[in-house]
Amino acid sequence: MLAVTVFVYFKDLRCLRNTIHANLFVTYIMSDLFWILILTMQLSASSSGNMASCVIFVTLLHYFTLTNFFWMLVEGLYLYMLVVETFSGDNLRFNMYAAIGWGGPVIFVVLWAIVRVVSLSGPDSSATLDIDCTWMRESTVDWIFQGPVCAVLIINLVFLIRIMWVLITKLRSANTVETRQYRKASKALLVLIPLLGITYLVFLAAPAEGIVSDIFAIARALLLSTQGFSVSLFYCFLNSEVRLALRHRLERWRDERNIRIGQVRQRSRRPLTYSKRESCASSATTTTLLGPPMGGHSTTMRGSNGALHLHTLAPRAISPLMQGLDENSV
Repeated sequence: MLAVTVFVYFKDLRCLRNTIHANLFVTYIMSDLFWILILTMQLSASSSGNMASCVIFVTLLHYFTLTNFFWMLVEGLYLYMLVVETFSGDNLRFNMYAAIGWGGPVIFVVLWAIVRVVSLSGPDSSATLDIDCTWMRESTVDWIFQGPVCAVLIINLVFLIRIMWVLITKLRSANTVETRQYRKASKALLVLIPLLGITYLVFLAAPAEGIVSDIFAIARALLLSTQGFSVSLFYCFLNSEVRLALRHRLERWRDERNIRIGQVRQRSRRPLTYSKRESCASSATTTTLLGPPMGGHSTTMRGSNGALHLHTLAPRAISPLMQGLDENSV
């Protein structure tokens, strides 16, 4: 799911190869999801009487399982056209690949469902499990979709042999050390095996009983269960283009964060400027004159700026009316 998110989110990674990888990853997710739902339904005690949901889930499980193998076929076909048929590789577009990967399984699943409905009363090949949904039981009808799976694996094996032959031929023609050539060839082989589903061929025939059978079953479960993780690891997270895109995105995020932090710090360090509030009157006229109304004298006053000023107060002329008011107040 994380690999699909990476391929969808980053526009620089959108190309035909990565689009095919993303569709293959989606088939892994969906097939595993429905496998978990089917297993939960099979083991739950409340699954009886829920035939409709059982039929839908089993049909979708078979469909997405087939799409998983068909997109492996698309991967093999794309690599074959890219490496072997170099001049005709551009003739196939994504629509043709999507028709193979998503449209091809529909034919076999619909045919399987029709035959399954007709042959519900037929003998079951697996009667060891107590399964309420008869569509969960294995039968010979399942070869309708198991046959295409085997055909896909055989075709991918042919693709793998042809691709490895071309790669080894090109490595031999290069002026490199022989051990380095075999190292590159073995690395390409190990990477292509899980992508093309060759691990299914390795564990196709297992021993019937004994400790070897148990070891074989454990190894098969480990390899097949981690196949989707292996494919996403090799073709997404260890891919140089993906790592470069992730590194650029991380560096861009760090730069944006540093810019935001720098702006906040610069705004917090900026000195606060206060405008001086000026009085409407000068420092020489803001002091209230107290004292005798007649006669001049000198007095010391403090101005608005805090400085001491020596002023000589001249006598002022007062009208008789105002003088009488002052005498009465006294």
